[in-house]
Order: sequence, then structure tokens, then C-alpha cells
Amino acid sequence: MSKEKYLVTSALPYANGPLHLGHIAGAYLPADIFVRYNKMKGNDIIYICGSDEHGVPITIKAEQEGVSPQEVVNRYHDQFVKSFDKLNIKFDNFSGTARPVHHKMTQEFFTNLYKNNYISEKEIQQYYCDHDKMFLPDRFLEGTCPYCNNEKARGDECPRCGKWLEPEKLINPRCKLCSTQPTMKNTTHWFLRLDLLQTKLENWLKNKDNLKENVKHFAFGWMKEGLNERAITRDIKWGIPVPLENAMGKVLYVWFDAPIGYISSTIEWSDKIGQPEKWKDYWLNKDCKLIHFIGKDNVPFHIIVWPAILIGQENDFILPYDVPANEHLTIEGSKLSTSEGNVVWVDDFLDHYPADYLRYYLSAMAPESKDSDFSWKGFQDKINIELNNVLGNFINRTLTFTKMNFEDRIPSLLDISESDQPLINEIKQFPQKISNLLSKFSVRESIFELMHFTHLGNRYFDHQKPWELIKSNKQRCGTVINICVWMIKVIAPVLYPFLPTSSEKLWEMIGEKTPVHEIPWDNISNLNATPNQFLGKVHLLFEKIDDKQIEKVIAEIQKKMNINKPKSSVSTSKSEIGIEDFHKIELKVATVKECEKLEKSNKLLKLKIDLGNETRQIISGVAKHYDPEDLIGKQVIVVTNLKKAKLMGELSEGMILFASSEKDLIMITPEKSVINGSEVG
Repeated sequence: MSKEKYLVTSALPYANGPLHLGHIAGAYLPADIFVRYNKMKGNDIIYICGSDEHGVPITIKAEQEGVSPQEVVNRYHDQFVKSFDKLNIKFDNFSGTARPVHHKMTQEFFTNLYKNNYISEKEIQQYYCDHDKMFLPDRFLEGTCPYCNNEKARGDECPRCGKWLEPEKLINPRCKLCSTQPTMKNTTHWFLRLDLLQTKLENWLKNKDNLKENVKHFAFGWMKEGLNERAITRDIKWGIPVPLENAMGKVLYVWFDAPIGYISSTIEWSDKIGQPEKWKDYWLNKDCKLIHFIGKDNVPFHIIVWPAILIGQENDFILPYDVPANEHLTIEGSKLSTSEGNVVWVDDFLDHYPADYLRYYLSAMAPESKDSDFSWKGFQDKINIELNNVLGNFINRTLTFTKMNFEDRIPSLLDISESDQPLINEIKQFPQKISNLLSKFSVRESIFELMHFTHLGNRYFDHQKPWELIKSNKQRCGTVINICVWMIKVIAPVLYPFLPTSSEKLWEMIGEKTPVHEIPWDNISNLNATPNQFLGKVHLLFEKIDDKQIEKVIAEIQKKMNINKPKSSVSTSKSEIGIEDFHKIELKVATVKECEKLEKSNKLLKLKIDLGNETRQIISGVAKHYDPEDLIGKQVIVVTNLKKAKLMGELSEGMILFASSEKDLIMITPEKSVINGSEVG
């Protein structure tokens, strides 16, 4: 069978803060698993990444700290390297976009686009700060969002409602550095002509049947609206200078230069291995499959802007083969937000738990097709119930029994019965099942199949009762134990892409000497438990997480998350709104038809409400104040045009009104029975 050639990348982490769990779940862990699997398959695959080291947030952080942007970049780049290493995420090369090789490549890309008439020059008006004597790029601007009235919206996006913004749309704009109101002045910028590249992009995209639905939907949605030219230069000092004589003081926009980092990092890798032209074997090879692992926020740049930049070079650069974009990771039901402190940093987590525990949990609930929620209770249950009670238990009971009853050696397979055959068939088919899933980036389902396979092993052990067989028929008992060890021998290399450290330890426990990652994937189904082979040192592979211990960890991490602030009992007035703002809220009467406690939560209730012409589900945090049966049949007031949200993985389609006193919550109900769906106001 011919081997495939892959170039895998993950979105470049932005060098203005440490890595959090959302980063890992979205772009890095699934890529690392895919790469490890393909290396075991014998495919020609390299994994390329690096720090994203330009842009306004870095300059702002440098200004705030009174240091140079390069010092900020160096600090976080070094931290990334250490964090990835602790998490066992291994790149073939991890570079950075502030290096000379990247500057040179990016300027060449700009020059080619310019020569090919895909870049235009235009004079525009832009906000200018008279106090700081500078034009203000979008992230140097702060103001009120015109859509949700968030007073801390940025010039490019509102972090509350998620709307993309143009700087001139901000209400009451102010300079982020000095808080003064800026003025409009003329300036010149250069624009990527996406409109001229749209037809070529469409011709490429229409044949991309392998893309995930969320990626295809986004791409064709943009195409339908029509692509517009996009500014790719900025008026700041930190960045790659625009390579034109009349562009003094201008740098290239970070989202133009960042994806080119995939190429410059590959060039750096080629130089490191002593083969300077080797990068061309990937980037200029039509047989190479380019895979970009990203979070869904990065879809527009990787499926529209980046391919347009590559097409506009008018040479032989390959285009993305697949863009497996993952959805969001929430934290305990709430949107992950670094600005609001609702985040768990990777290093903080790994100070308390092994990397394989985090790898397992994030794999088991990977946000592949929908948002996933990280909860501490969910994490504890996955480790205790699945890794310990299922996988760990099967390994420990099998190997301990072998040591005690067969003189530390694997017994022979001499007495196979008809009842053994279904499990033997499963053993032989299991590696291919996982292979089929990983080739489609299905990490979550792979973990499900791993647990299902281990459940079969535990069930077989229980049904065969080797502790009784050893007394009556040692030869038959030896066959049962050989089959169980055989399962473990197949599990160990299959486990490697997901939990590399645990896989290596397990491989050593069954007495194997060859490194587990050197076992060719296609040979795993041919493995067997070698009779008379000595076992290695048998020990517990996983340990349970104690309630008191995890509560201590949660308290410590929550302090760093800054979410344990005491709530003031003093009522504080909120800013006034006009009647037109009040009319934006849609309030209706509904009847609670069903209500139950949400599993794994002591705060949330799941309600089904009847609005007359429709039934909705609402998740409400009142379980400490109301029992489910107290609410069934009650009429309630519901905010029906509230943006949908997910809490603990469940969809909430509105909000029920309660009045809060110092120690209680009181449900707001109509004075008399009202027709469901009646408007309030």
C-alpha cells in the first residue's frame, strides 16, 4: 500500500498570553493525535507550528508593561514551548513570526500579489489620536457596541455579542492607550483584492467535498454575499514593513502575515535538518495533503483569505486539503473569556494532574461538531469511572492475576472455545476501527470505541471467572488470561496517539522492549500475547481523583480565574435606558410542562415550557430554591428573544424571570391565568 504525504499545522498561538484549555481542545491536541497516528501508519507527515508574534494586542501589552514588543513575544514563546512539552504535544518545528526567515517570505508574498495586480492602494479615513500622535488600528480603539451596548467593544469585534465591527461604527470611540476621543484623518493603506480572486476560490471550493459542514457553510455563505477587498496594512511600528517605497511607517496586517508562518516554519525545519530545499517537497507537491487544525473563529482566514493569498502567488503552492475546525470549549457552562477571568490555564492544570488525564478528558469530549463544556465534575468522573474503573481495572486485574498464578509469565493459548471467538474477532478488528475514525479526525468517537473495547474485556473476564478456572482447569484459565493480555497488547499501541505516556508504561508492563510508537499501526492487528514472555513491573496505571483533593484544586484555580468575588448585598443602579431599548426585550407568558434536575449539576434545572405556538427548553439556575415538582404547571414570564446558549451541554432558549432577595429567588408569575404566548409589557 502506498504511503500518504501530509503537512499538518495548528493555528499559531498568539504571543500575548499563556495557553488555556480552549486552545488545546480546539487546535493542538487533535492535531497531535492525528500526527502520532499517521507516523505509526508509516505515512510521510510533518507537524508545523509557531508563535504568532505581530499585531496590536502585543504592542498594547508592551505599552502597558513598559517593555519592548520583542520582550513580550520572547516570554510567551518560551512559555508555549514549555507548556506544549509538558502536555506531550510534539511539533517537527515550532517557530515564530518575528524571525528574519518569516519577514523575508511574507514580503515576497506581498510583492507577488502586488505584481499580479491583486493588491490595490487606497486613501481612507482612519481614527487618529492627537494625544499619542498616532493612527489607531482597530484594537487600539475601544467604544460602545452598536448592537449590544457593551461599553468595552473593540474596533474590530465586540467580545460580548461576537459581532464583527468596523472602527467607525463604534459609539463614543476612545483611544485604548489614553482614553481620549480620536479624530478622523486621511491615511493610505493597501488592500487584498478578494473580489478579483473569488471565481478561482469558488472553483477550488466546489470540489472540496471532504470539508466539515461548518466550514463549507461558512465558506459558501461568504461567497454568496460576494467577497470584498480587505485591508492588509496597519499604521503601527511593530510588524513586517510593507516592501514599497511609498509605504514608510506601514506594516503588514497580522492576519496577512500569520498563515505565511506555516511556510516559513517549514523552511526553518528544512534548514535545521540540513536539507534547505526539503520544504518544497511538501508545499510544492500536489500529492501532499495540507491539513489546518483550527478553532472555528479562524475559519474565515483559513478557508477564504489564506487560500486567496496562495492562489494569488500564481505558482505551485498547494492549497488546504482539509480544515478540521472545532467548535468552542465552554467552562462550567459559561463562555471561555480571558478578559472576564473565566479560563483555566494549561500550566495551572498540569501543576495538579498528569498530562494524560487532560489529554483523555479533552479527547473524550472534543468539540468536533458542537460546543463542549469543561466541568471539574465531568473531568473527575471521566478519570475515575473510565480510565480507572474500566481501562485501569481491566489492566490491573489481568496482569496481577498473571503474576500471581502463572509465575510472572504470559500463559499459552491452548484451549480456545467457541465462546472466545467473538472477542478474538473484536481484537483483530479493533485497530482498523480506530484507524477509520482517526483518518476522519474523529477523536471523540475513537475514545468511545476504546472504552467499548475495554468493557468487552472486563465482561469476558467476569464471565470466564479465571479465579475459579485456575482451580479446576489451569490450561483453560491460561487461554482466558492469554486472550486478556492479547487485548492489552493491542490496546497499548492504539492508546499511544491519545495517551503517549500511559501507553509506554503499559507496553513495558507486558514485558515489551521495542518502543511502542515504533510498532507499525497496520501490524497491531497481527500482535498476540507471546507465551512464556515475562511481564514487566506491574503497577497502577491511573489513580482516582479524591473529592477533597479536587475541591482544593478547584478553589486554588478559581482564585486565579478571578471568579470567586463575593457578591455585594447592596443594590447598585445600572445605566438608564430609553423606552426603545426596553421594547427590544420580548417577554411572554408560558406554562412549565416538564422540569427535572440537570445531571452533574446542583444548581441547574431543565424545563420544557409551552409558549402556545411552540415548546422550548430552558436551563435555569434555581435548583437550590425550587424542586422540579414545585414548578410543573406554573405560569412564568419568559424572555423569548434572548440569544440561545449552552449550559452544561444543554441548549437554553430563553430566560425565566425571578426576583432576587438577599437569600432567596422568587418566581415572577401572572396574577391570573393567561393564555400561553401572551406578551408582557
